[in-house]
Amino acid sequence: MKYVIILGDGMGDYPIDLLDGKTPLAVAKKPMMDYLAQRGEVGLVKTVPDGFAPGSDVANLGVLGYDVRECYTGRSPLEALSMGIALGDDDVSFRTNLVTLSDEEAFDHKKMVDYSAGEISSEDGAELIKAVADALGDDRVKFYPGISYRHLLVLKGVGKDSINDLILTPPHNITGQEIGNHLPKGSLGEKLTALIMASNEVLKNHNINQKRTLSHQNVANNIWFWGQGTSPRLESFEQKYGLKGAIISAVDLLKGIARGAEMHAPMIEGATGLLNTNYEGKAQTALALLEKYDFVFVHLEAPDECGHQRDLEGKIKAIELIDERILTPIYNGLKGKTDFKIMVLPDHRTPVSVGTHTSEPVPYFIYNSTKELAGTAYDEMTAEATGCYIPEASILTKKFFENTL
Repeated sequence: MKYVIILGDGMGDYPIDLLDGKTPLAVAKKPMMDYLAQRGEVGLVKTVPDGFAPGSDVANLGVLGYDVRECYTGRSPLEALSMGIALGDDDVSFRTNLVTLSDEEAFDHKKMVDYSAGEISSEDGAELIKAVADALGDDRVKFYPGISYRHLLVLKGVGKDSINDLILTPPHNITGQEIGNHLPKGSLGEKLTALIMASNEVLKNHNINQKRTLSHQNVANNIWFWGQGTSPRLESFEQKYGLKGAIISAVDLLKGIARGAEMHAPMIEGATGLLNTNYEGKAQTALALLEKYDFVFVHLEAPDECGHQRDLEGKIKAIELIDERILTPIYNGLKGKTDFKIMVLPDHRTPVSVGTHTSEPVPYFIYNSTKELAGTAYDEMTAEATGCYIPEASILTKKFFENTL
């Protein structure tokens, strides 16, 4: 038996008036999802345990079968893993976004214009983070370049307890809001706020931002910290489930989870995490990996990015592209060649009406090529109507890997 999970990050949503009370998942043209769901099990699963923020870190770990109450130490440490950065016992890491702030003179009154600085390229992002590192870094303040707007700060030797009282706000949660009430708070708050404010002086007149201004792109005029954490502790996926697994994703978070879980995570040229990602490359890589691996997890970031940008048309398109260019070729590539199971679901909802993650249960379906069932079309409302509810993502994953469905 081969196993495939296809995860549309942030794919879940709320009913929308412009869609006659339907969700993007309900109106999207997704014939393969509906075909398989109608022959499988459809239901809702709670991917975010009580007491946890609805982040992709927590939710994806749950979907991969991990109990975050036992293994989770923060988002940025997982990204550090993917970048090959080893954290010491007293080190703390932080996701460091390049963002666009408005130009009010009083820093507290600046607004979060764009949490991704116009989805800046990795090349430009790396150069800007290098400028920040050269100006503000030292032996205990280390900046590392990542992908696009997603980078990393490590504070060396500050101690694990230093983040116990720390309050950081993800920038995608405050789009359009003044930042004053959302600057870092806690024992490290003053230090982190000083770095954020100083980065504005480093970046605002950088030649890359001058070019972005001339080309009417959002400038990357600030850094912003969130997702703090300490050295992670993940059990090997193969030891946990007895299956050799691989993760296909464009983002550091999932690659970090793969490294921590001792799973294979190939580099795929043109994989961006956006609508323009290399879908064919991901699908063909998944099929090739299934020749020697038992399980492949295919992560698509675009629905989440569109949700954060409140781009309804883009989110619908992202779902359709996943159906057409990921799910369909993977199904066709496996059909008639081997026994297989496919599960499709979001990690969380990123409703376009709010532009950030929410904690409600998400719709899933499981298709088993050896045991077709009488299911239903696939969306939030049909999933709820089945009455099938799984209270924890790791329970669903264990069920998926059992050959009882």
